[in-house]
Amino acid sequence: QVRLVESGGGLVQAGDSLRLSCASSGRTFSRVVMAWFRQRPGKERDFVASFIWTSRMTYYSDSVKGRFTISRNNAFDTVYLQMNDLKPEDTAVYYCAARDRNSRKPGIHSDDFSYDYWGQGTQVTVSA
Repeated sequence: QVRLVESGGGLVQAGDSLRLSCASSGRTFSRVVMAWFRQRPGKERDFVASFIWTSRMTYYSDSVKGRFTISRNNAFDTVYLQMNDLKPEDTAVYYCAARDRNSRKPGIHSDDFSYDYWGQGTQVTVSA
């Protein structure tokens, strides 16, 4: 089991920055992909960014590319999402997710159904 706990959300103004953190514990050695998703009011959960543990490749949705950066710490137990130039349309609950190396779930890194573990979410609200 892998436990994920997000933090860092809050209320900010358009143009501000926030950094979200996702602390992981448990079988952290078994992760192969970690990602951030978000669910905006009245919408489905959408892919935001992913970090491939082995290749260190990162991927972003078009809506956040150039503004958000996903990274990890040296202890390999925390993943961050640095969010710059925030816009009101970034308002959402942000979720951290992890895929296990032995996962049998289908899909690719941008599919929420391909992940095995989820955090509880952290609210980000951006005012105009």
